[in-house]
Amino acid sequence: MQRTQPSHRSPATAMGLSIIPGLGQIYNKQMIKGVLFLIITLLFGLEMKNFGYQALYNLWTLGQVPFEDHSLFMMIFGSIQLLVTLIFIGFYAFNIYDAKRVATFWNEGIPVNQKLQELLNNVYENGFAYLLIVPSYIGMTFAIIFPVLVTVFMAFVDYSFLNMPPAKLLNWVGLENFKNIFFLSTFRDAFLSVFSWTLIWTILATTLQITLGILTAVVANQEFIKGRRIFGVIFLLPWAVPAFITILSFSNMFNDSFGAINTQVIPFLNKFIPFLSISRIAWKTNPFWTKTAIILIQGWLGFPYIYVMVTSILQSIPHDLYEAARIDGAGALRQFKDITFPTIIAVAAPVFITQYTGNFNNFTMIYLFNDGGPGSVGGGAGATDILISWIFKLTSGTSPQFSLAAALTLIVSFLVISVSLIVFKKSNAFDMGGE
Repeated sequence: MQRTQPSHRSPATAMGLSIIPGLGQIYNKQMIKGVLFLIITLLFGLEMKNFGYQALYNLWTLGQVPFEDHSLFMMIFGSIQLLVTLIFIGFYAFNIYDAKRVATFWNEGIPVNQKLQELLNNVYENGFAYLLIVPSYIGMTFAIIFPVLVTVFMAFVDYSFLNMPPAKLLNWVGLENFKNIFFLSTFRDAFLSVFSWTLIWTILATTLQITLGILTAVVANQEFIKGRRIFGVIFLLPWAVPAFITILSFSNMFNDSFGAINTQVIPFLNKFIPFLSISRIAWKTNPFWTKTAIILIQGWLGFPYIYVMVTSILQSIPHDLYEAARIDGAGALRQFKDITFPTIIAVAAPVFITQYTGNFNNFTMIYLFNDGGPGSVGGGAGATDILISWIFKLTSGTSPQFSLAAALTLIVSFLVISVSLIVFKKSNAFDMGGE
């Protein structure tokens, strides 16, 4: 880039003029960019005048007249307007930074794009990637951040079956919903029960599927195993069938009265192993056995994915390492401990973490097998409900508690994100090869 004759431009003046977006760019002799910035500012000003100010005010008040003002719609439109405003604030900050930067270019003799063709060439050569990314970021803002923002706001209002708009207005209640979860006896006991079971379910079910996946992959990868391809196909069968079909099939199989487990499997075991003397098990009506069943089913459903991934990892381990280990006298267990398992963990740790977070929010298994039953632990939650299925019941039952469900959603999200980040950091899952 060839430098040009320096032309004095005051960065402070450019920044000061940029209080009105575009004037700083015009001061820097970038007429087209300045006019474009002015047009964007004018459009935002018109939007605020015709819609924005009222939307933000409605978000603050959530309405004043029942039936006439719909608090929920006001919250939604206010959230959209808040995002639009934040995007404009980001543009406003960039406008000031750009004015200062270009003024500095003038003083240092760095070429500045003034004509339309120069501006387009610069965008194509240096900013084409940003030109493609910015629309996707804006779309992501409204597709992802907007629902999250509405959920956050909903956690701080009194939206329930007793206070439903438009018949009644919503009110900001601060931390009241969070206090109810932790201090109101009905919801506190339900939360402690559901949360403790969610942790137990997550740890046991995920550990089982990971253990089965690693075990089957290691065994099937041994050279002395005959028909390894057949075993590979068999191990993939649970993955080939849609999960909801498998869960519903198992739900019928574990039925207390006519399920195959109680009517065929248990009698078969008693016949050939008489000392067991197993009676019929209350798989669907006893909370302990229901929890046992869904943990076992999740192990069956989840291990094929781990099996496939670990198999690919095992095939990438050099055989020379095992040869050297055998020469040194290491047995199969020592080889697994010192070579196989560390390699699997080093490569697959991020995936294992996502398996735990996925089961923490595994709504499908809980809902389809027994709808969170049997029985109830209070607050509308069943004995096998996890947090995500309890949230669903709070929003879809005959007495919905939308704000309470939103507060629970924030708690769940905070727990999952926090634990995931900590484990990712400890396992160096974000390590990009020293970059």
